[in-house]
Amino acid sequence: MTTSVSALDDSPAQPSEHAARADRRWGLVALVTALLGFYGAATLVYERVQLFLDAGHRTSCDINSWLSCGTVMRTPQAEAFGFPNPFIGLVAYAVVVAVALAVLAGARFATWYWWGVQIGVTLGWLFVLWLWYQTTFEINALCLYCMLVWVMQTVLVVQTTARNLRAGVLPAPAAVARGAEQWTWFAAAALLVLIFGTVLIRFAGVIFPA
Repeated sequence: MTTSVSALDDSPAQPSEHAARADRRWGLVALVTALLGFYGAATLVYERVQLFLDAGHRTSCDINSWLSCGTVMRTPQAEAFGFPNPFIGLVAYAVVVAVALAVLAGARFATWYWWGVQIGVTLGWLFVLWLWYQTTFEINALCLYCMLVWVMQTVLVVQTTARNLRAGVLPAPAAVARGAEQWTWFAAAALLVLIFGTVLIRFAGVIFPA
């Protein structure tokens, strides 16, 4: 008697060529955004260490009173969990780099794994939004390397969401899933215009002094 084992095979289904190409595109975007995000986080870690060693250290992005990483780093918000926030970025972006490289190499992950990626990048983006609010409305100073991370995380979360909608990881109407790839860059651009437009309005008085 021959027993079928297909019912026991819970590995991810073989993707179509279109889906495989789309995943490789996601892998490339994720790799670039994660590497740039890692660079921003690593630079902030370096500058934070210098501040620990020398309280009077002038960071590489201390440009003026309102564009100053040092000002932001000296606030309680810069250590939301009791240690410098950029350490979170170092670990998180290293994980994304590893996932992106695996996808580019042809790896296929189960749905639960993509849920983990989605939750991770979404939580990261929500944390970025909180930091954006704090720097813009509470600290009243901006950090260039932080803003680099804002951009990269926004692109990453939009691209990952679109990928998971297309692949059926996230439940959505068929029309939304099919069109997900069409609106990714528009959605990312719209979010960034909203974020940086608010910054521009908030700091208009010092950016464009009368």
